[in-house]
Amino acid sequence: MFFNVEGQNKKDKLKEFYDVIIIGGGPAGISAAIYAIQGGASALVIEKAIEGGQMNLTDIVENYPGFKSIKGQELSSLMKQHAVHFGAEFYSGEVKEIKSEEDFKEVIIDNGIIFKSKTLMIASGSNPKKLGVKGEKEFTSKGVSYCASCDGHFFKDKKVAVIGGGNTAVEEAVYLSNIAREVYIIHRRDKLRADKLYQERAFEKENIKFIWNSVVEEIKGKEKVQSLVLKNVKTGELKEELFDGVFIFVGLVPETSFLDINNFETDEYGFLITDKNMETRVKGIYAIGDIRHKEIRQIVTAVADGAIASSHAVREYINETRNKQVKIDKIEI
Repeated sequence: MFFNVEGQNKKDKLKEFYDVIIIGGGPAGISAAIYAIQGGASALVIEKAIEGGQMNLTDIVENYPGFKSIKGQELSSLMKQHAVHFGAEFYSGEVKEIKSEEDFKEVIIDNGIIFKSKTLMIASGSNPKKLGVKGEKEFTSKGVSYCASCDGHFFKDKKVAVIGGGNTAVEEAVYLSNIAREVYIIHRRDKLRADKLYQERAFEKENIKFIWNSVVEEIKGKEKVQSLVLKNVKTGELKEELFDGVFIFVGLVPETSFLDINNFETDEYGFLITDKNMETRVKGIYAIGDIRHKEIRQIVTAVADGAIASSHAVREYINETRNKQVKIDKIEI
C-alpha cells in the first residue's frame, strides 16, 4: 500500500512499513530521522502542523551552536531540508492512536491510514500552559512570550512581568534581569515555590521586584502589550500597571492525547520517563524532546535526544532483526 508524501527523492509515494516512525517533526523528531537513516534504517516523520514545532514560534534563536543568530522558521526549514536530503519522508497528519504489537508498532492517523514500524519515536512535544485570560492569545509574539532565552533580548532596558513562582519562572526572571530594566515576578501566593537556590538568586537582584498574592486578569495593549490588569486574590482589588512585556511560566502540558498513558511511566506532570537511551518502558518505543521528563528543554537537548534514541533503535532492534533474517535466509538456502 502506498500514500502521497512530501520529501522523497526517488518516488512520490509513501510506504506502509518503516524501520522507524517518528511522531512529531520538531528538532528531536528531525534529528531522530537523520540518525536513523545514517544508520541504514528507513524513517517516516508524521507532523500534524508544520515541521520545526515551536521553533517556528521563536523569532530569533541565538543559542543553537553554529548560528550566532537565526530566525526560528529558517532553522526549522534548514533542519527539514537536511533530513529530506538524507532521504527522510514526511507525512502531514494527526496521530489518533498507537498500538504496540510483539513484532511491530502501529500508528493510526486521523484519516484512518495506518502505518507500521519496527520502532517508534514519540516526539510530540509539549505546549506552554496558558493563563487563559483576555489578551493572551491576541498578544502572543507581540509582548506575550513563553521563553525568556528566545525573546528576552527584545526587552532590553524595558519593564517586563514574569508570571509564576516555580523554578522555571524564577530562573527565567533572573535571566531577564540581566537584560530588562525592571522585572516583576507576579505570583498568586505570598511566597515562591522555587528551590531555595533560585529564590536566593532572585532576591539578590536589585531590579527584580515582587507582586504577591496576585493573578493576571487581562493583558491589554494596542499593537503590542502595554499593561496588565492584576487582581489581588486576598482582597479582590483590581489594578492596572504598565508593562512592555509579559513572560508566562505556569507550567507545560505534554502532548500525549493519542497515547494510552497507562502503558507508560510518567512523572507527576504527565511527561514520559525514559532510560538513558530515551526508551520508555514499552520496548521499542522512545520518547524524545519536550515530551520527555528532563531538566532542560531546549533545541540543542531535543536534537541530542533524537540522536541517542535512533542510534539505540538501529543497534538494538533494526540491525538485530536484519541479522536474524540473514541467518534464516542462509538456513533456507
